[in-house]
Amino acid sequence: MDTTTLPALLNVDDPMLRLAVAAHLARYKGQSRAHTASDLNAYLRWCLERDVMPLQAQRAHVELYLRWLQEIRHLRPSTVSRRLSVLATFYRTCVIDQILDHSPAEFVRRPHVPLESPTLGLSHLQFEAILTAGRDSTNPNDFALVAMLGLLGLRIFEATGTDVQALGEARGHRVLSVHGKGDKTAVVPLPPAVGRAIDRAVEDRVDGPILLNRRGRRMDRHAATRRLRALARSANITTARMHPHMLRHTFVTTMLDAGVDLRDVQVAARHADPRTTMRYDRARNNLDRHPNYILAAFMASAT
Repeated sequence: MDTTTLPALLNVDDPMLRLAVAAHLARYKGQSRAHTASDLNAYLRWCLERDVMPLQAQRAHVELYLRWLQEIRHLRPSTVSRRLSVLATFYRTCVIDQILDHSPAEFVRRPHVPLESPTLGLSHLQFEAILTAGRDSTNPNDFALVAMLGLLGLRIFEATGTDVQALGEARGHRVLSVHGKGDKTAVVPLPPAVGRAIDRAVEDRVDGPILLNRRGRRMDRHAATRRLRALARSANITTARMHPHMLRHTFVTTMLDAGVDLRDVQVAARHADPRTTMRYDRARNNLDRHPNYILAAFMASAT
């Protein structure tokens, strides 16, 4: 396996720990491996700073790590829950491989994760404004970036990792093959506006990345975030700091607000679990669809 994805903070005098981590990460591929390694590395760093041997940790150590994430780092419940999930799976692998007799994370309670997604999407007017800003930008990659995130609902690593060769046709539709989470490939149809935006960014290139940074190299998530924040400023969007996932969130909530069936939204967003899609549903907080307006409209028609 690619050892560059191994967490760096491993005790060189503990080959069993290195073996355990390598065996666990071997279960993952691509971005899933990189993200798992990052979360696991956070725990290994915490152990190193406190002279705790990860393979000798007790339940109390895992509880203290969670309290540190919550009370010192002030991470969101969803992030804490994800990191505990990574840790619990790592220790479960150690038990399977007979490195440990039992998992110290087995009976640790996970924090409550709110049903609503904590990430805020853009309003319809804000979304239209940033689309316009991207379309009017002198950098053709801006409009392609906004379109791929907000109109296709791609994750940022999917958008930046997609190459020109992924463009094609299927069943009479122009499509884009996307390498997504879990090492899965999805075929996404391209609406005409998105196709034109991508064509502007690609120009006459026949290979290489679709999205380029100002140096003509593959755009990464950091460059994408900077471009989106610049577009938000030019569009006079006054909201929390813009980041790529806000556009994916907007993609989901816009469809839900338009009355698209939850199952169809789940398929479009490529969520494995419908509960993930439901977390984006802001209908209960959307004043545009508040029952007061329905009642007022009914009373007006009755009079």
